[in-house]
Amino acid sequence: MTGKLFDVPRRALAGLCALLALAGVIMLTAMADSTMQPLPASAPDGEFSAERALRHLERFATEPRPIGSRAGERARDYLAGQLRAAGLDVRVQRAIGANTSAGLASFGQVDNIVATAKGSDPTGTVVIAAHYDSAAMGPGASDDAAAVAAMLETVRALKGTALRNDLVLLMSDGEEDGVLGAEAFVREHPLGRKGGVLLNWEARGVSGPSLMFQTSRNNAGLVETFADAVPHPRGDSTMGELYRLLPNNTDFTPMAESGFTGMNFAYIEGSSRYHTADDSLAHLDRGSLQHHGSNMLALTRTLGRADLEALDADHDLTYFRIFGTMVTYPNALVWPLAGLAAAAVAGLAVLARRRRLLSLPRLAVAAASGVVPLLLAAALAQGLWEVLVAWRPAYDGMGGLLHRPQAFQAAVVILAALALLCWYLPLRRRLGPAALAVGALAWPAALGLLCAQVAPGMSYVLTLPALFCALGGTAAIRLRGAARQVAVLQVTAVTLGAVVAAALLPALARTAFDGMGLALGGVPALVLAVFGLTVLPIAELCLPERRQSLVPLAAAGLAVLLVPIGLARDGFDPANPLRTHLAYVMDADTRTASWVSADAEPPAWTRRYVSGHDTTPLPPGYARGTSLWTGRAPAAAGAAEPRVTVLGRDGDTVRLRVTAGRAARSVTLRVERPIAAAAAAADGLTPVSVDVTGVRSNTWPGEIRFRGLPDTGAEISLRVPGADRFRLTAVAETDGLQRVPGFVPRPKGVVAATREDGDLVAVTRTYEISAR
Repeated sequence: MTGKLFDVPRRALAGLCALLALAGVIMLTAMADSTMQPLPASAPDGEFSAERALRHLERFATEPRPIGSRAGERARDYLAGQLRAAGLDVRVQRAIGANTSAGLASFGQVDNIVATAKGSDPTGTVVIAAHYDSAAMGPGASDDAAAVAAMLETVRALKGTALRNDLVLLMSDGEEDGVLGAEAFVREHPLGRKGGVLLNWEARGVSGPSLMFQTSRNNAGLVETFADAVPHPRGDSTMGELYRLLPNNTDFTPMAESGFTGMNFAYIEGSSRYHTADDSLAHLDRGSLQHHGSNMLALTRTLGRADLEALDADHDLTYFRIFGTMVTYPNALVWPLAGLAAAAVAGLAVLARRRRLLSLPRLAVAAASGVVPLLLAAALAQGLWEVLVAWRPAYDGMGGLLHRPQAFQAAVVILAALALLCWYLPLRRRLGPAALAVGALAWPAALGLLCAQVAPGMSYVLTLPALFCALGGTAAIRLRGAARQVAVLQVTAVTLGAVVAAALLPALARTAFDGMGLALGGVPALVLAVFGLTVLPIAELCLPERRQSLVPLAAAGLAVLLVPIGLARDGFDPANPLRTHLAYVMDADTRTASWVSADAEPPAWTRRYVSGHDTTPLPPGYARGTSLWTGRAPAAAGAAEPRVTVLGRDGDTVRLRVTAGRAARSVTLRVERPIAAAAAAADGLTPVSVDVTGVRSNTWPGEIRFRGLPDTGAEISLRVPGADRFRLTAVAETDGLQRVPGFVPRPKGVVAATREDGDLVAVTRTYEISAR
């Protein structure tokens, strides 16, 4: 019993029509997920205008604004002034923010802008949040100045609107260095401890729709409000589940952990510009700014007038868009739907067995072997990335977020198809097309059940395709007959069954490409392979009667051909620049200086400064990584130098006074022994202490950072268990390399890499800390 689910005359034409129909669904889904058209400054006063918001960006988002920088101070003063002019009560919260990761304690002096407007009859507080600092490498027009400008335009559009609830606008500082401002807000500020409904706004690219990609737990009331209030809602619960699994965080993270409920928004396309000099006004998509602001204004109006206590819920919703409509349902339906999909696949198997289209042993083998194309597709996509990095090492520093990745993304699609063909064709004659088609559906059904347990909001993207494809296959079998009209109905039934898969799975793969890049190309490849499993009956119609082995050969050839095409198309130029890392390091104890680069293969400009891998001239504990490029450099006169004074020692805990000179923005302390705790204090600010676990990799095991270091310095305490003596290297960090003798600025088409120690003048001193 090795039959087909159905067969039709003129099968190739029927299959082509079906595939074209599914391709149309994919295209329409992509078009429906587009962003908004920007409104001009002449738009009505009560509407959000991207052009009006852009005027604010032109005032404060044209230069980098890292924490503690003069540009950050100018932005703070401008933003606070605009909020005061709009009639809000504005305070600047100066505090020390703190964060930890493996072996690292991060501190920073932050200046949070907190603006408030009292509601007429408040049921709670609505908090609109975005950060006004940027990464040191670029002006951060999208990340996150666009959201900050949207806040100013939203306040303007709300003028004259009576809000029931209290409104707080939080423009936080220090987000890029570990969400320091948000952490300080929830720990020290009365409004941070009070809680409320939070709307946080971010960007991980320079274009694309504003996506609601994360919510707090028990989100039913919030999601329903979002779906009803926002004119162009985008985002789905799959993104929220994936984000919870990733090690990323935004200001939303510490605020949600402290008790805020809310939603997190970002646009993520054009991510090759992220954290670089190209995150600029020139590259900002005005439609993305409009989408951010229109959503912000609509939600502020709705939540500002709502009974916020009524939004409390005891469950989450699954939510997603399909065919332009936002679908929501309670997670209580996740398990029933997953079970229904599994039952539908089982029912299809029983029907096919009764019609003698397959045997149970063959079906079991087909289902068990279905994991092969999934794993093979992911492996081939990851292998493609390794090939690209080997061919063009500069890609490694981009983290897979390339300027023009379309040819490579097409190659991933072809490789996913190749993985399916390499599995399907050898087994087709032995097991039969019906067994393979039904067995393939067992995988999205089974994965839907798994997600129902571990990631309920993601289950729909697997459960619904399995359910509808099984129903389409069942209808096709029941319609078996010789009449041409019956054949048309069979093809129609299977195609309609695959429409949901075509609307959901390729869109998820596209989001994975935008958010994760080709460095994690195995993820979208896996999703595409699942999509391929759902459309096997249609693919069967398109296979030639003879020489079917030529099909995978053609697919492999096309995938190989797309690689040089992609490399040629994605070359670096002034519009799509190359990234390179360079830092200047001087040991103030020996007066020796070095250029340092972490590039895998430094480009010609960087080769002016580095020539080999000799790290012995570097200060103790400075080297981070095993393949640094280095070169001799002249000593820089007048560079800010760190000073560390031991104030006292109590057992394993050492108290230090750390200064770095007026020009230095930050100081880093690297410790040759693991640290278990750290604390920081500065004049007039509340001290902060944190526990530290783990160790730093590829450098000394303990590290403490203080960003935005006051001119008067800071008091740092660290606990180093079991160490009577240890060395500590202090690094004073100053932005920019222009003052280093002999430095020649980067040419057009070359920008600073995103590594945090790049484009810094780092001056070090090493200290021996003893028991006495």
